[in-house]
Amino acid sequence: MAILAQVAAKSSPELTTGIQGALDFRRLWPRTTREYLDLKLQRSSYWLLRGDRAMPILRPFHRNHRRMQEGPSSGYSSYAYLRDREYAQSPTHFIRAFMLIQDDLKSIFEYVEPSEECLATFSYRIHELLMRTCMEIEANFKAILSENIYTPKFDKWHRPILNMHVYRTIDVTHHLSAFEVILPIWNGTPRVMCPFECWKSNQTPSWYRAYNESKHDRQEEFKKANLDHLISAVAGLLVVLSAQFGVEDFSSGHDGLTIGGHQYHDGEPAIGGFFRVKFPNDWSDNEIYAFDWEDIRDDPNRFSKFNYDAL
Repeated sequence: MAILAQVAAKSSPELTTGIQGALDFRRLWPRTTREYLDLKLQRSSYWLLRGDRAMPILRPFHRNHRRMQEGPSSGYSSYAYLRDREYAQSPTHFIRAFMLIQDDLKSIFEYVEPSEECLATFSYRIHELLMRTCMEIEANFKAILSENIYTPKFDKWHRPILNMHVYRTIDVTHHLSAFEVILPIWNGTPRVMCPFECWKSNQTPSWYRAYNESKHDRQEEFKKANLDHLISAVAGLLVVLSAQFGVEDFSSGHDGLTIGGHQYHDGEPAIGGFFRVKFPNDWSDNEIYAFDWEDIRDDPNRFSKFNYDAL
């Protein structure tokens, strides 16, 4: 087990946390059981060592939804941890804010047709909704960092520096740049958006620049708060939520029975049921979750904190 810890120390902070989780989990058991777990961890597919890399992750990170390793309980485990009250602080607070924004966007669509011809449309209502949407994205980013490990730098007025450059580090853990969002109700071919794809080339999303510019200089930049940037920003908010909660909306009702089959639209129904989403398929083996939630759900240390300071 010490070898595994040494391997992790030379690898990614994500891997270090995963192996440390296994070590912590092991200490909860009697000695004979620990000896069995030692052998199991070293021999099972959960701990394949390739060079200086090990995989995968045995405890979920706070506010970080990922692909699950296939297994007998992977279907249940892939969503059950999202409903644990220790996973995220006040998740419904963030979901409700998105639902209101989505409803307001749908109201705008009652007057402005979602189409290529109308993308340059701008108004005070569109400007207001763009402001709210981007502020909500920032609130989600702050929640992700604060519930994991992140020590902000401070400006000369001793205020924490939190900006898009800082938030871009979240792409390492959440793969925001690999999400696709589909808006099915489009006059023409349904619009497909990748709101954070530009992060792959270290660029700032155009919709976020429009938000900042029209916020700080509305007189000159008002027209940038247009329908195009608004739709992209709402899609960006949906991506950030989906990367934390999957399609879980924390409804008080019962789970519905889903019947598989051919879908008219690409992707799968997203939170709120208005957009559709395609989740990332670029997770490497050492990034995926591989826990059985039944085994760890009563563990007081069932969640990990990702160390963003180590990036």
